[in-house]
Amino acid sequence: MNEQLKTILSKATLNFVVLGVILIIAVLGKFTNPEFTNTVFVTADQLVSDLYLVFIAITLGAFIPNFKLVVIGAIAAFIGAVVLIQAGIFTYLTTDYVFAILMVTLGFASIANLYRHYREFRF
Repeated sequence: MNEQLKTILSKATLNFVVLGVILIIAVLGKFTNPEFTNTVFVTADQLVSDLYLVFIAITLGAFIPNFKLVVIGAIAAFIGAVVLIQAGIFTYLTTDYVFAILMVTLGFASIANLYRHYREFRF
């Protein structure tokens, strides 16, 4: 049992890093820029009710074996969207909205990927 836990924790290190970074952003954001942080987390709370985003995030975390690709792809999509927002191409989006999408996507994908690692050791 102890060996299984060590294996799960070693395989899921990136998952814990992603979830930890979300927590750090929440704590540091409350001290450095509370208005932006509140806007992002209120938007993220509303996005969770949009089930299609949650289903996409869970599918990414559960069915793509290389979770690094999910994290890199989500961050690359975020950076690309922010560049297009700043360039004036995506006039209907805001940076805080796209950041909330990134947090919801990576959060649910991390949890789904953690569960996938856990299921590998269940009998």
